[in-house]
Amino acid sequence: MASVRYIVENIEEALPFYERLGFEVSMHPGHGFAMLQREDLQLLLNTPGGGGGAGQAMPDGALPRPGGWNRIQIQVDNLNATVNRLSDAGVTFRSEIIEGTGGNQVLADDPSGNPIELFQAVGR
Repeated sequence: MASVRYIVENIEEALPFYERLGFEVSMHPGHGFAMLQREDLQLLLNTPGGGGGAGQAMPDGALPRPGGWNRIQIQVDNLNATVNRLSDAGVTFRSEIIEGTGGNQVLADDPSGNPIELFQAVGR
């Protein structure tokens, strides 16, 4: 099983977003941490400054923060339908669907600005 950790601004805002993507909450002991599961992926969410060691400040005082371009990829069977469903729920996307040789993709932002790549392989 693979684990990925994302820093989010607000756990309560992030949970419904990830549940719409098929994640189930397996642990949510407090406002600064939650553990989610989707198939073989365990997603750990921490808030800056809270939720144990992962959210704590570095020696120079810098706090972990969300955003950037590193991302997890979720494969979907129907990218257009997924985008429509998420758009109806208020999810924002960084672009329109991008068509590639191996498939189509789009980046959705979680409520804190962390990108999630939604990908539909050619022929699916």
